[in-house]
Amino acid sequence: MIYLDNAATTPILDEVIDVMSNSMHENFGNPSSSHQVGRNAKAAVELARKKIANHFKAKTNEIVFTAGGSEADNLVITNAVQNLGVTTIISSKIEHHAVLHTIEFIEKRNENVKVVWIDLNENGDIDYSHLVEKLKADASKKLVSLMYVNNEIGNILNVQKVADLCAENEAYFHTDAVQAVGHFNFDVEKTPIHFFAASAHKFHGPKGVGFAFIKNGIGIQPMLLGGEQERGARAGTENVHSILGMEKALQIAYSYLEEETNQIQELKSYFISELKQFEGIEFNGYSENEEKSSYIILNVRFPKDYAMLLFNLDLKGIAVSGGSACQSGSNKGSHVLNEILSEEEAVKTSIRFSFSKFNTKAQVDYVIKTLKNIL
Repeated sequence: MIYLDNAATTPILDEVIDVMSNSMHENFGNPSSSHQVGRNAKAAVELARKKIANHFKAKTNEIVFTAGGSEADNLVITNAVQNLGVTTIISSKIEHHAVLHTIEFIEKRNENVKVVWIDLNENGDIDYSHLVEKLKADASKKLVSLMYVNNEIGNILNVQKVADLCAENEAYFHTDAVQAVGHFNFDVEKTPIHFFAASAHKFHGPKGVGFAFIKNGIGIQPMLLGGEQERGARAGTENVHSILGMEKALQIAYSYLEEETNQIQELKSYFISELKQFEGIEFNGYSENEEKSSYIILNVRFPKDYAMLLFNLDLKGIAVSGGSACQSGSNKGSHVLNEILSEEEAVKTSIRFSFSKFNTKAQVDYVIKTLKNIL
């Protein structure tokens, strides 16, 4: 199997599995228990929290463990409206569904909340002048929610610029950083982000665990009730083994970040050069652009609709995606591509190839050869 769907999920590292396995033996206690076994588990969780916070120059108590990025997004956006006085949400229509559907849910059930969708160009980049206009439109309390790296086309948001604009206009800034954490460095001391979401399985950690960064001084009420875990922000016994696995995966990711970024970018660039041999190939969003796109994601549009292309690649042992894994089974196509492409272009087959450090040039050559045979 040639696995090129790393934006959906990544293989778990052996070192991470070892940490989790050891934890299952050593940290079986409930972290809320007052006896020694429970205290040991609690200490392990808190050490992991501190280490994770350090990667982003965050404070330890600004990290809230969740069951993944979707829960973190829900927790932040829901709290912004229910507890922080936000009455205007500014976002884009190419956000992850964890953000889009949460905003739509809130809008339908709260007549006092106004939702503003920021204009996009043909490559899916936000119109920053439109963002400024909407931030200055009125005196309402605002939340801006824009994703750090788009999970389908790989576009990178100018996070520093958005954070500064929000600071100037006294708006909260939330970014879904699920595709950025573990792949890009950022510092919350220099970049005034109020909230961001992360998920371990995007950087070779376990599934079902992630975290929300919530800036100090911002009160958060739990969505899940029934306990005082996570300093009252989330009820439920902590997923100790997965939290420790996530911390290990993040530590490895940032220890080798520059080396692996260069390795994967080189592979992606080689793949782009090989794909350009095909007549009519286009690249969606800025995914061809080394400066404006994640080094992991390449979204390729073929010259017509090949209804069985994904299926035929799978038969040849090549795992790729037509869009977000969260949309599997949908017959509506990619909401991202439907938003930024013309109707004529959107009906053509597009495939998201997404890379990791485990991919090789030989694998890319096999994919190119297979595509030539199929097409």
